[in-house]
Amino acid sequence: MDFTFTEEQQAAVEAARAVFVDVVPDGVPSPALTAGAVADDFDRPLWDKLAAADLLGLVLAPEHGGAGLDTVALCLVLRESARVLARVPLLEHCATAMAVQAHADPRLAAELLPDAGRGRLVLTVAAHGRTGHDPAELGVTARRSGEDTWVLDGVQTAVPWAHGADWIAVPAHSGEGEAVLALVPRSADGLALADQYSTSGERLALLTLDAVRVPAVRLIDAPGAWEQLRQLLATGTCALALGLGEAVLSMTSRYTGTREQFGFPVATFQAVAVQAADRYIDLRAMEVTLWQAAWRLDRPGAGGPLPSAGDVAVAKIWAAEGVRRVVQTAQHLHGGFGADTDYPLHRYHAWAKHLELSLGPAAAHEEALGDLLAAHPLG
Repeated sequence: MDFTFTEEQQAAVEAARAVFVDVVPDGVPSPALTAGAVADDFDRPLWDKLAAADLLGLVLAPEHGGAGLDTVALCLVLRESARVLARVPLLEHCATAMAVQAHADPRLAAELLPDAGRGRLVLTVAAHGRTGHDPAELGVTARRSGEDTWVLDGVQTAVPWAHGADWIAVPAHSGEGEAVLALVPRSADGLALADQYSTSGERLALLTLDAVRVPAVRLIDAPGAWEQLRQLLATGTCALALGLGEAVLSMTSRYTGTREQFGFPVATFQAVAVQAADRYIDLRAMEVTLWQAAWRLDRPGAGGPLPSAGDVAVAKIWAAEGVRRVVQTAQHLHGGFGADTDYPLHRYHAWAKHLELSLGPAAAHEEALGDLLAAHPLG
């Protein structure tokens, strides 16, 4: 593989930096100071800026008004968004659009994707956190009702950005093998949302579906479609963890370089330097495993005997553990200042915990990786 970014990918990064340059992470209240969500909705003005910069159509094909770029480009933009804790459903929106583009009926793609690329409608996905479920554990069922309609029943928890979305991609167990993916408008009869809150203070939703009828044209049952979307959500979450971790380490470097003890900057003390170096190593490992996973998602047949799920599992292991270690070290090196709710590190810590929980424990991914190695020997 070649991890040299193309001119188009680098242009996407520059466009993202121009959009995010004015975002102030400490302009949002700390979740420790709010009784519920830190805000009722996501950052709509920022969303409009992303649309104006053509970043919402980044991964859409030109026939849908997009730039036709890939997963690596999306992860590069997500990395920039996490540096400033951008409160927008960029990952969920783009990942759902990619699933619709790759697997949905062309009529559904034509209905949703042009407006999605322009930011006129918002997509999200009913996955637990950002990494999804095993199909056997899905809380929603889909059953046929005649030839042209499916009926959805069940509950899905912790759905991100659902209150502000126009359409929700709902994975469901059909009883016919692999999970299916239904595109449901938020205003559909029988669909209800109840408030839940993440550790970052963002508003999530408990999604309840009571005999929600979905036309067959809005249901994706292509083999592997839901698994691919799960892997894309997980890889995008790793990109968010990397961007957040890099911002936190930079913040820590600036602080320890100016904070003095005994007449010297604390950054010159060996114990501080060693801890910072360890976290830098974490970030580099997070970065290389992220690009490997993103590269494989766009080239599922490349990269050796393991399927792309193996590279995604490795990226999740490093991201979940790494982002936790980076933020914990940052708070330690900041001392009491790091716990001050008026200082932005507190919000980064809350977001990092949400990302860590969304990714799940490293031990679970190690077990999944072991199963893949058993099924696909490397020798």
